[in-house]
Amino acid sequence: MAMNDSVNILNSAYLAVEYIDSFLPDNPLQQPFKNAWNYMLDNYTKFQIATWGSLIVHEVSYFLLCVPGFIFQFIPFMQKYKIQQDKPETWEKQWKCFKTLLFNHFFIQLPLICGTYYFTEYFNIPYGWEEMPRWYVLVAQCFGCAVIEDAWHYFLHRLLHHKRIYKYIHKVHHEFV
Repeated sequence: MAMNDSVNILNSAYLAVEYIDSFLPDNPLQQPFKNAWNYMLDNYTKFQIATWGSLIVHEVSYFLLCVPGFIFQFIPFMQKYKIQQDKPETWEKQWKCFKTLLFNHFFIQLPLICGTYYFTEYFNIPYGWEEMPRWYVLVAQCFGCAVIEDAWHYFLHRLLHHKRIYKYIHKVHHEFV
């Protein structure tokens, strides 16, 4: 009985989104994105797309999202919002933090990103434009991934503060503001 109720709710939500979607104008960026996606599929292998494409998207989005925070810490007006008021920022600390980030991204995260291709192959995730989910499915999946990642990050971070491993592994994280 509970299963039928949840299926009915999901079907109703799906129909509501489809109804609203029918009123929205066509996305003018869809055709250029489709052309670029198909060009990528024609000129690169799945391994290259999954590994190097994921790395490029990860690095560009990570550092672009960090730019506002980096700039804000050097604006005097923003200092009142700083959590650790007793630790001033310097360019030397920022350079050390940047070098540590680059090391972590390329020697820890890159090997994990290399597993993306094998993950997509194992779960038979298609790369074609036609098989791509609708926009609202992508939004829901991104939201779900953000919730899972945030919970994972929170609990792992708490675990890294355990007295037996903090000084060996996690202490470097708290060197930076």
